[in-house]
Amino acid sequence: MPTNGSESWIEKHLGDLTKASAAKQMTVGGISGWFAGYFCTKVGKIAAMTIGGSLLMIQVASHQGYIKVNWNKVNKHVAKAKKEIEKSASRKLPWILEEAEDFVKDNIFLATGFAGGFLLGMASS
Repeated sequence: MPTNGSESWIEKHLGDLTKASAAKQMTVGGISGWFAGYFCTKVGKIAAMTIGGSLLMIQVASHQGYIKVNWNKVNKHVAKAKKEIEKSASRKLPWILEEAEDFVKDNIFLATGFAGGFLLGMASS
């Protein structure tokens, strides 16, 4: 936000969306949802190919004898990381869900437009 008191382009054109008409909220939600869905699909595909390709290369290199992987140690570290993630998520998830529920209740048209746009964005990529 500019410090000289002038409004930014986003503030000038969108303002406070909670006070905007339902059509404007649905439009902004739909467009931003479409961009988010499209972007998440593209990034997800790249991440999946990178991780899958890396695992494939490790398996091939291990099978050919170039490297030796201690899978027992890997599995122990994965199990430890999984427990830590579950512990952290169990503490933070209720708060995140409560905040999301409050946001959706306050911005039902924006959230609905975003959800629909997100699904369309995922389908169009």
